Amino acid sequence: MATDLFQLTEEGPIKVLALLLPMTIDSSEFDRLNESVLDALGREPGAGWVLDLTGVTYMGSAVLGLMVNIRQVVLKGQGKLVLCGMSERLMRIFETCCMERLFKIVPARADALRAVSRR
Repeated sequence: MATDLFQLTEEGPIKVLALLLPMTIDSSEFDRLNESVLDALGREPGAGWVLDLTGVTYMGSAVLGLMVNIRQVVLKGQGKLVLCGMSERLMRIFETCCMERLFKIVPARADALRAVSRR
């Protein structure tokens, strides 16, 4: 079930979306994840968002595409998005794809919460 693949919480006015992805995800499960995440973001795109990737060790192209879609929804809604909790392996994937240029990335959730708060 897609909701097992992420957790949405609030820390004051900031929305925290923690992805909890396995090493592999089939296409139908990804489609449900994509729909659920974008639906959650679409309810408050103008909010401050922290995307916690502590529970992610690998990202294939589909999930990288989801990341870009998340960014687009938040930017269009004039919200703020900060990523945190990236493993070294995940950071290398982002750098290989030049995606680190698209996102503000900080080490820990506390850093991300502070960065989102500084609107």
